[in-house]
Amino acid sequence: MIPLKEAIAEKHALAEKMPFNQKMFKGELSPAQYANFLKTQWDIFNTLETNFSLPHQGFERSNAIQSDLDELGIAPQSVSAAENYTVFLKRLSQEDANAHIYLNYMALLFGGQLMKTKVPGLGKMYSFEQVPELVASIRHIQKDSWAGQANLGFDFIIEIFKELDNLN
Repeated sequence: MIPLKEAIAEKHALAEKMPFNQKMFKGELSPAQYANFLKTQWDIFNTLETNFSLPHQGFERSNAIQSDLDELGIAPQSVSAAENYTVFLKRLSQEDANAHIYLNYMALLFGGQLMKTKVPGLGKMYSFEQVPELVASIRHIQKDSWAGQANLGFDFIIEIFKELDNLN
């Protein structure tokens, strides 16, 4: 079996190259654009945190995302691609959801640390305590067999980025 990181590398690279993601990485998002992104993140993380067990309680992000939205004080637009992802997530077993937990939380733990200084506001969504412990908790349950689900997650994320780019 191909190692998970290798099996998802192509979709990961596609997501990183999405124009909206590139704008965020360059610090070019307006507060309104970032609020729209935060709303998609709240939808995803709230769904994961409400419907599934996380490998560590320190992963909880919904409140931090809400705090970031409150700080911006901008009403975000809904993104149907994010709603589609949450509907999909709610239908999963814990085992299949673990691939999406891996995908979304590891993105914040690693890539998110680069984004934290590039976004409007404090970026509380990206602030974690006990990072080595959090990473270890994911690695402890990680399976190469998650590749299919993780790649489906990337498909949803790519659609979210496309829609976000078209909103603004």
